[in-house]
Amino acid sequence: MRFEDLEVWKRATILCADIYLELSNLRDYGFKDQITRSGLSIPSNIAEGFERISHKESVNFLSYAKGSCGELRTQIYIGIQIGYINKDKGEYWLKEANELSSMLNGLIKTRRNFT
Repeated sequence: MRFEDLEVWKRATILCADIYLELSNLRDYGFKDQITRSGLSIPSNIAEGFERISHKESVNFLSYAKGSCGELRTQIYIGIQIGYINKDKGEYWLKEANELSSMLNGLIKTRRNFT
């Protein structure tokens, strides 16, 4: 199986692109850099995990991706509170990041069974 075939990777790339597009005109470059990096980290770590040879390494990178989901959710909450992110858009992103985290949790459990 290729990482490009994974639904979790596909959805993570869509979320990441949506964040980049939505915040493209944000002038707070520190915030924009941080939130786009955490969003980009999710599909990137999924891909890297699937390209690793050992299941243990794969699980490590999937865990990093799951951690990035938590980081992203935190930044979304803050972005909503300070008015950088529209509430409806932010709630959609939060829901999607939560679902990605759950999907990753299942994938991690499956991969751990192979170690």
